[in-house]
Order: sequence, then C-alpha cells, then structure tokens
Amino acid sequence: MSGEPEPAPEGERVAKRIARSGYCSRRDAERLIAEGRVAVDGKAIESPALNVTAGQEIRIDGERLKAAEPTRLFRYYKPEGVVTTARDPEGRPTVTERLGAAQLGIELPRLMPVGRLDINSEGLLLLTNDGALKRLLELPATGWLRRYRVRAYGTVRPDALRALEDGIEIDGVRYGSIKAEEETRTGANAWLKVGLREGKNREVRRVLLHLGLEVSRLIRTAYGPFQLGALKRGGIEEVTPKVLKEQLGGMAAQLTLPPSRSPSAAKVGAAKVGAGKESPAGTAEPAKAPRRPPARTRRR
Repeated sequence: MSGEPEPAPEGERVAKRIARSGYCSRRDAERLIAEGRVAVDGKAIESPALNVTAGQEIRIDGERLKAAEPTRLFRYYKPEGVVTTARDPEGRPTVTERLGAAQLGIELPRLMPVGRLDINSEGLLLLTNDGALKRLLELPATGWLRRYRVRAYGTVRPDALRALEDGIEIDGVRYGSIKAEEETRTGANAWLKVGLREGKNREVRRVLLHLGLEVSRLIRTAYGPFQLGALKRGGIEEVTPKVLKEQLGGMAAQLTLPPSRSPSAAKVGAAKVGAGKESPAGTAEPAKAPRRPPARTRRR
C-alpha cells in the first residue's frame, strides 16, 4: 500500500447537479431519483450515489435538464395574504404568481423560497435559483438570526420577555432562545423587536400568545446578514454576487457565482407597487396598507 489518498471522484453528485440547475432542491432531487424519474445518458437511475460530469445528459420525466445556472439570490418583500408556495389548492395568491413575468414585465429564473413566511406574515423572504444554496441557508447549523417587528395587543411584561432567552416549552414543543423587547406602545398595542435562530412554524405568534399577547402584524426585517432595508411591499431586488460572496464567506466556495454586477443592475423592481415610505425601524411601510379593523383598547 502506498498510503497515498484516493483521488477525488470526477464530477459531482447527480442530486446536487439537479439542484444547481434550479429544477428543485437537493432533497427533492433525491426523491425524484428514488421514484425512478431521473435518467442519466438514457438509463434510469435508482440511487443518488452517482457522480455525473458536465458532458453527461440528465433527463427528468423525459425532459432534458438544462445547464446549471450561476447561483443567484433575491430579497423579496412578501405581502400579507400571499402564500409561500408554487401552487395553493385553496386558490389563494402565491409568491410564484406574484413573481410571474406577466406580473413584473421581466423574466426571472425559477426561484425557490428560503424558509417560509406564513400567509398572515409579511416582510423579507429570500429566494434563490440554486437548491444547494437554499439547503445551505436553511440548515439549523447555520444558526442565522431572524429578526422581526411585531405589533401585539396586550400587556407586555419585561421579565417574561427576558425569560424567553432561556427558551420555553409550550404544549410539548420546545422553543430555543428568543430575544424580545418592547419598542414602542400606543394604547393597548405595542411594537416589539424579536430575534430568534430556529424559526419553527408560527413560533413568534405562539410564544407571544402564551405570554398573553395577541399578534396583529408581523414583519420579518432580516434573515442572517440579509435585510429588508428599503424594499417596498411587493418589491424584489437581487443580491449582487459581490455581496453574496462577502456575506456567505467560506460557504460561497460551494457555489457557482456569476460575474459581479453593479447594484443598479441588480434592481429588478416590482409590478404595480405604489410609492412607500420608510418606517423608523428601517422596514418599508406600504403606501396603502390593507384595511384593518381599528386597534382594540383595553376596557376598564
């Protein structure tokens, strides 16, 4: 035995190659392979444990997989009332519909959401054409802080908010450390700043309800180093390759980034979005917010 290391296999795993094309996430690609829907050079494969090279042909359901696109990431201000999914069986508006070429008058790559925002929440939603980047940004090990501004009805107890930093268990579900503080108050309604790293389903609403606070508006303002900034409701803007590389650090080595572009070239804009104004906390307030019932006040 020479003791020399084995040479690295040529190419890349087929599921990763599918994810990099923007067809779907790596996990979904592995499911397609298990279902026998993926063929390499005309032969159906049954396992994702296969490396492919650039010259090999991959087909999914008989359709040839397009060449892998450079990795791109977009910041989108998801409005309240829009579902974070491609299709909705109940017929509600979806992110995919809102970003369609007919709506924006431009052409975007096939985009996948990074994480979720429920239908009643608004604010920053990251979108990417790269399944590998989507998985990377969603990994719990990444541990990026998600920040929110929350309007809630009820009495805020500072000691109860501080206790959330140690985590809390509600109905058998354990939630990790949450940093929350009251920002401003108008009558019986308060604006809170909330930060967490796990992001379980409806976590902010459930935790605050447990403390006697009823959430009436929830805006995500940041996901890790990426911020909502001056985006207006319904607006979308591409993160430049330079910024993406800077923010991802060593993780960017796993991606195929396009050449750097100027910030102005990365602005995509949004369709039918009225002029907005900046809120004190740096989130974009819509010019015309949806009509809401008046805020409740506590009865004496």
